[in-house]
Amino acid sequence: MAVATQLPRWDMDVLFPGLTSTQFEAAVQELGQGLNSLEALFAAEAIDKGNANDAAFDQVIQEFNRVLEHTRLVNGYVQAILSTDSRNQIAQAKASEIDNQLASVRKLGKRLTAWVGGLDVDALLARSEVARAHEYVIRKAVIGALKLMPTDLESLASDLELTGKNAWVKLHSNVTSQLAVPLNGENVPMSAVRALAYDADRNVRRQAYESELVAWKTAEVPLAAAINSIKGEVNALCERRNWASPLDEALFGANIDRGTLDAMMQAARESFPDFRRYMKAKAKALGLSRLAWYDVAAPLGGDEQAWEYDQGMAFVRDQFGNYSQKMADYAQRSFDENWIDVPPAPGKVDGAYCMGVRGDESRILMNYKPSYGSVSTLAHELGHGYHNLCLADRTYLQRGTPMTLAETASIFCETIIRQAVLETGTSAQRLTVLEASLQGSTQVVVDITSRFLFEQSVFEQRLKRELSPEELCELMLDAQRQTYGEGLDQQALHPYMWAVKGHYYSGRSYYNFPYMFGLLFGLGLYSVYQQQPEGFQERYDDLLSSTGLADAATLGQRFGIDIRSVEFWRGSLDQIRA
Repeated sequence: MAVATQLPRWDMDVLFPGLTSTQFEAAVQELGQGLNSLEALFAAEAIDKGNANDAAFDQVIQEFNRVLEHTRLVNGYVQAILSTDSRNQIAQAKASEIDNQLASVRKLGKRLTAWVGGLDVDALLARSEVARAHEYVIRKAVIGALKLMPTDLESLASDLELTGKNAWVKLHSNVTSQLAVPLNGENVPMSAVRALAYDADRNVRRQAYESELVAWKTAEVPLAAAINSIKGEVNALCERRNWASPLDEALFGANIDRGTLDAMMQAARESFPDFRRYMKAKAKALGLSRLAWYDVAAPLGGDEQAWEYDQGMAFVRDQFGNYSQKMADYAQRSFDENWIDVPPAPGKVDGAYCMGVRGDESRILMNYKPSYGSVSTLAHELGHGYHNLCLADRTYLQRGTPMTLAETASIFCETIIRQAVLETGTSAQRLTVLEASLQGSTQVVVDITSRFLFEQSVFEQRLKRELSPEELCELMLDAQRQTYGEGLDQQALHPYMWAVKGHYYSGRSYYNFPYMFGLLFGLGLYSVYQQQPEGFQERYDDLLSSTGLADAATLGQRFGIDIRSVEFWRGSLDQIRA
């Protein structure tokens, strides 16, 4: 199976000519010098827990923002090289070098949090314009400071991350991106094999699925070691930092509370019968008694349009333009300046992501297939990039957007193009897009719930001991049975989704429920746009620029949204039901 090579690759040379270039080496040295200067400033001004003097606050925050901005550029460049070619040994070495500097950044961040936690915040806000501009960050730091270990232990924890959590994260990325799957006499990249889930031929899908499971079996031992180690480390640190659970820590980082999560998850569980009804309808349309896992992404065959990349680009840009010229111009700039790495390739990580690299610039990684699903993913990732554009005038600390709100723009942009096809497309196109939309919503509501349940079980079990690959597979199957239910063939589920999803290995706990929040919150916002279009674009852009300046409940109130009410989440799910 040939891997596509004619599709565009992203241009990283405008950032640096290469990993061994004098420009990149100078940038790495500048980062080191910036960290040394910041360390010296912290020492000179006694930026540590117990010192209640805030005289140096403005200088410290401004310098910290500057160092963080430079870190984003240097680390983003290296991670972009690695995510498109994990076999690049120079990039691996540079990433390890920068990991040491990132550990220094984390140490300084914890010291800053501990220091701010001991200040008279109201007096500081009264006298400092810089403080007022960072009020939400400061007030959150006051709470975060209560969850920190003593400074020497936090420093040790940051150092040990390099050989602990970070090393296991890197292992998962390297193993999965380099895993070759024997298929039809060839060794095929895992990302390309997983792309066959979208093939119209059921035999092709089934064969790819079966080959994929065999390949994951060969890698299960190191991947089980990785997930056990990451979750064990999180459990240990949560206990020492007095978090009730990893979930409580995750909710704090997501800028929502337990009441919000419970309301959303209640509405999600209530919707499962409707999603199962959709899965049964799709099975019937495909001439099947029940969908297998490898049928979930199968095309229905109504729309014969292949959605080649050039067509997808033009469609997304034009539909963005029907919403706002600013959004269309942003998409066109992303295409013109080659910010997107499009095709699957050996050594390239699976999936898609968007990351800001400097100013208002982003880079988007995809593994594009000629399907509407990939066009929707393109719009989704461009939504993240548009969010970065709206955040560009904020300082680094002001841009600290949690995942719950980070999905707002991406879901909104997906909805724009979906509505366009449903309103203007042919009957066959509408069927294809409707099915792709329902399939995506099933992933973000049903599958995300299964991932949430799985992770919850792993954290609980990991308090007692390590889990074997077989036990991890059984926990995953149990979570899929609870959520997909009779919507899928119970004998053809995917026991290795714990190995597939890099989210479990990101070092962040519960990298799942924020996606559901993003989908349903984004749908709620789109509903507001439909009902009150006058002046919406400006208010929406202002919301995107403020996602690091307030919690999710406060930002939702700007649009009359109460995220702690189960009725709001039911209303968003009603749009999917419709």
